[in-house]
Amino acid sequence: MTSPAARGTLFLAVGPSGAGKDTLLDGARAVLADDPRYRFARRTITRPADAGGEAHEAVSVPAFERLSEAGVFALEWGAHDLRYGIPKAELAPLADGVGVVANVSRGIVDAARARFAPVRVVSIVVPAAVLRARLEARGREDAAAIARRLARAAAPAVTGPDVVCLQNDGTPAAGIARFLDAIGATAP
Repeated sequence: MTSPAARGTLFLAVGPSGAGKDTLLDGARAVLADDPRYRFARRTITRPADAGGEAHEAVSVPAFERLSEAGVFALEWGAHDLRYGIPKAELAPLADGVGVVANVSRGIVDAARARFAPVRVVSIVVPAAVLRARLEARGREDAAAIARRLARAAAPAVTGPDVVCLQNDGTPAAGIARFLDAIGATAP
């Protein structure tokens, strides 16, 4: 008789919009594409598929609400006038000992900790000036929206023994290497 696989770790990537989460996650996903020990959760978002940023499942607000009511999401939250969800199916590999990496809001970290242990939080941070420059350069928001994002970025940091703080103010390659290290992976 074989023993069941140990539960996989849920890696939560958190940080303000503009901190570089998409760049780090895309880079880590490319490095680990053939590594069966890691999966990257695809989010469902009430944002058009062509709006920029990550590849996601785009749905309307009513469709999101139907999915939520049907219990499809393991985790869900709202931010910046959008709804975000991570379907239960995206976290299913945890039961087989696979580490799952998910881009989430800082506001749901405690709920994820309570439901999906073990969890490791990778808190991606950048200096305020770098954050402002990145938000302005991407051109997705007006000045008022950028100001709201900067105010939200100043919220208290996620803390706890399961948190790894990743300063992402260097090159994308350096940030990706730090992210891989934070989740216990190594570049080939």
